[in-house]
Amino acid sequence: MVTQKLPFDVIKARRAGARLAAVQALYQMEQSGQGAKATIRDLMDDRLGLGPDEIPVEEADPDLFKAIVMATVTHQDTIDAAILTRLSKGWKLSRLDSTTRAILRAATGELIGHTHVSSAIILDEYVSLAHDFFDQTEANFVNAVLDKVSADLRPKERR
Repeated sequence: MVTQKLPFDVIKARRAGARLAAVQALYQMEQSGQGAKATIRDLMDDRLGLGPDEIPVEEADPDLFKAIVMATVTHQDTIDAAILTRLSKGWKLSRLDSTTRAILRAATGELIGHTHVSSAIILDEYVSLAHDFFDQTEANFVNAVLDKVSADLRPKERR
């Protein structure tokens, strides 16, 4: 059986779509109280591959999407502790915007669960998502927190 290799730009777009979908799933789970498997199923059935304005984007990589969501759920306590350590003293995760929290959690989940992907790529992707949702100030905040979390979780990697 011959498998066709996709062009790199298509693979990259599908991975970016998976990361966006993972952020959407985490946001949905927090807002609805729905579990990971049901949320994954909902997104896979209805909305996987839609951007922030409900406009279709490149088809998302379903395996990466599911892996990010499950890694984030599996390591939720470790993820929240890693993020909380890098927030200003006295801040709680609940003070963050829900979308910001979902971006930080998905990125940290991927840092923990996907050590074969460089932290530079992961951070670049999620900071790019932050730019899609927020102004420069919030995107800079996401970048700063993720940079520090990445250094904590992967001290041997250099950005």
